[in-house]
Amino acid sequence: MSKEYRKPIIGITIGDINGIGPEVIIKALENPNINNHITPVIYGSTKTLSYYKKALELESFNYSQVREQESFNQKKINVINCWEETIEITPGISTKEAGNAAFKSIEAATKDLKDGKIDAVVTAPINKHNIQSEEFKFAGHTEYFTEVLEAKDSLMLLCSEDIRVAVVTGHIPIKDVSAAITKERVENKLKILITTLKKDFGITKPKVAILGLNPHAGEEGLLGDEDKDIILPVIEKFRDKGDLCFGPFPADGFFGTGTYQKYDAVLAMYHDQGLIPFKTIAFESGVNFTAGLSAVRTSPDHGTAYDIAGQNKASEQSMRQAIYTALDIVKNRNEIAEYTRD
Repeated sequence: MSKEYRKPIIGITIGDINGIGPEVIIKALENPNINNHITPVIYGSTKTLSYYKKALELESFNYSQVREQESFNQKKINVINCWEETIEITPGISTKEAGNAAFKSIEAATKDLKDGKIDAVVTAPINKHNIQSEEFKFAGHTEYFTEVLEAKDSLMLLCSEDIRVAVVTGHIPIKDVSAAITKERVENKLKILITTLKKDFGITKPKVAILGLNPHAGEEGLLGDEDKDIILPVIEKFRDKGDLCFGPFPADGFFGTGTYQKYDAVLAMYHDQGLIPFKTIAFESGVNFTAGLSAVRTSPDHGTAYDIAGQNKASEQSMRQAIYTALDIVKNRNEIAEYTRD
């Protein structure tokens, strides 16, 4: 191991403090073995963590508060206080104060990410309504990080050990999906997907399945023209270049028959077409990765889960996997960068 080696520093935003974010963060980091692999930095509030540590009786969770200008302690869980004011914690209740706190956490982590102080960021769930403000006018984390990291485009990619699903259109109303399916958009998303499979997941020759938009992939125009006029020409263009791209497949039977298991990733046309089967197959272990960014950002694939917040019922499996996925991608990118230099 190189003398210059240091454990990757993974920033973790606290999310909505009235949701399950703090709970799954604490549970995911409670096992001290995680410190053997990463240096965790939680962007949030020591008061919030202390509240949930006590309320959920998770007494083995310990951390070190990071003061301004201090360096991170590689042997401990680091916590940065992102706000000073006292915010009432009301598990299961959406409040504007919790939304403001969630944004302050994201803002602080983003600054450190851009400044190179952390190697990746893992975001705990937010409430997309109460976080809206003059500073945050985005449909979600994906759109926010795409803009602040100045990416031309990005891709929502859901990952687990068994399946990877990306979407051409993300957080837009279903009535706008058809108009958003253009050759340019499908081509851009497919290019990002193939690139990230190679660069971030180490797959030399990825095999990608592309789903159709309409029922039965349009039935050769009987049920819509998008599949044969827009999606198919893009697939053929990539295949002519030597990429292993196949489809468009009818979405209904593709997952039920297990066909997805033959591919390294699946490109769905819209949010629910891809995320419903993904979460059915891998809900507890799924990870949301924003592909196409200059920096690494992952998150668990669930929301704030207000209905079980503060009850010690939330599973930390997806959060833990989001942390390890971020670690793996950071390592893959570093190895490729080192290989390129050599």
